[in-house]
Amino acid sequence: MAPETLLACCDQGRLWDADARAAGPTDLAAAYRDALAVRALRIARGEVPAGYKIGFTNRTIWQRYGVFAPIWGTVWNTSLTHCEGAGAVSLAGTTQPRLEPEIVFGLAAPPPADATLEQVFACVDWLAPGFEVVQSHAPGWKFSAAETVADGGLHARLLVGRRTPVRALAGSGVALDDRLAASGVRLLHEGHLIEAGQGRNVLDGPLHALRHFVRELQACPGAPALRAGDVVTTGTWTDAWPLLPGQRWHAVFDAPLGELSIDLA
Repeated sequence: MAPETLLACCDQGRLWDADARAAGPTDLAAAYRDALAVRALRIARGEVPAGYKIGFTNRTIWQRYGVFAPIWGTVWNTSLTHCEGAGAVSLAGTTQPRLEPEIVFGLAAPPPADATLEQVFACVDWLAPGFEVVQSHAPGWKFSAAETVADGGLHARLLVGRRTPVRALAGSGVALDDRLAASGVRLLHEGHLIEAGQGRNVLDGPLHALRHFVRELQACPGAPALRAGDVVTTGTWTDAWPLLPGQRWHAVFDAPLGELSIDLA
């Protein structure tokens, strides 16, 4: 599938047809080449990369979607919104959108090559509760792993809540990792509990997910380097839930991670 076709489907909010999928990548290496080509097209038209999303870190949903390892994609200035606990996001232009409650990190510095957990922790400035709106241009959310990569890592929107300096939560990577892994989240729609999840669902903890991503990004040919100021959202603690305009969702993370509400337009 040509990068121009991938970008046009994303811009127009339309599903891939059978011919486009037949021309798509069949392995992850080709899929990342396509995704990086789309990234270059978006930069050329003025969009600015703001960080990254890590997808399929939650092992509890691998069987459901048929993807059995993490992937990553770019977060953009046009897809990122910050708030202090409640925010609004438009679903306009998204395709089959779903919602994921996650923990987001903000980087103070790029981690070194082959970073340890403690070296990754040393490069993190803050963390925050987040909602990622994911999407799929494959009909019915039926796809291959390569297709999810070519589809921008399924990223559509990211709402980041109130930020907390990581050193206010823990003095080391091990301590932060343990605290996040043991934390839970309750996902509510219109006040009704939909699902509960755990931090350990995402590769045993969000900091482990971040370390995995750092190594994968560094090993990907042609991939950009991480930068100070990048945000990285580390994967859903629950399943991804279908969305409609007009809905309100709420995530309650165990203290002191905080709460986050999202209104969808």
